[in-house]
Amino acid sequence: MNLSRPQFEVLTLLEKFSREEGGITGITQRMLANQTGLSVGTINKTVTQLEKAKFIKKNHISPAGIEALEPFRVKRAIFIAAGFGSRLVPITLNTPKPLVRVKGIRIIDTLLDAVNAAGIEEVVIVRGYFGEQFDQLLYKYPRIKFLENPFYNESNNISSAMCVRYLLKNAYMLESDLYLNKPGLITKYQYASNYLGVPVDITDDWCFETKNGYISKLKVGGKNCHHMFGISYWNEKDGAKIAEHIKVVYEMPGGKERYWDQVALEYFIKDYNIEVRECSFDDIIEIDTFTDLKKLDRTYAV
Repeated sequence: MNLSRPQFEVLTLLEKFSREEGGITGITQRMLANQTGLSVGTINKTVTQLEKAKFIKKNHISPAGIEALEPFRVKRAIFIAAGFGSRLVPITLNTPKPLVRVKGIRIIDTLLDAVNAAGIEEVVIVRGYFGEQFDQLLYKYPRIKFLENPFYNESNNISSAMCVRYLLKNAYMLESDLYLNKPGLITKYQYASNYLGVPVDITDDWCFETKNGYISKLKVGGKNCHHMFGISYWNEKDGAKIAEHIKVVYEMPGGKERYWDQVALEYFIKDYNIEVRECSFDDIIEIDTFTDLKKLDRTYAV
């Protein structure tokens, strides 16, 4: 049985409830509606369908329901962490940006903790600049696998994507210098390929134009669009397809200077239907400059 979007939303919520300490009793359809954002009528119809399929019983997920979610389970999280972080000088003169501490916590730890909490078992970090310093992460996260990017100092982050292009099926791709305040944005299951984005009236940063919830154009600066964050998810079909597309863009004239996001969102956008998964600026913080860092952590201002 192929799950509809409402069926997926209800099952993933019930699966989450089942993992919480002691479970949750007395689950009502109104509770499901409030948590999923679906109408009570849609919840009623969806619950009936799931009960008929034996995926749930008395608003609790069954083993069959867990199995039905398996095609949507995130298999790995890939971190791009090879760059120099020039805009955070002088801090990054001796430390890779993802390992910089903000209020005592390494930036990348906010992402890794969220990945661990979601139960995503395979974690891959593409490293380059001061790559050996990332070994310190193994004390807290022993399951990390490292891949070396030998071209990080002569190309953009598309070279890191080249290193992992065959690993993108059912995978998150995360920029490692984002400070995550809302761990729940990283989930155990995802329904479709997507990017995180914040709806804005105007921005001078990287952003998406959208149509019916799907990304229709990637650009720098715009109005009534979505500010882009570098956390994306790729389902099995799109993850397989983009492997070759990354190679094509990388090998074209000037391709090494491209950002990896441009592959699917610009050069081959007609080949993908990528959703925007909305979040807020309170959920994720981009620390672009040393001035931003000092504002966030006053110890750097001393």
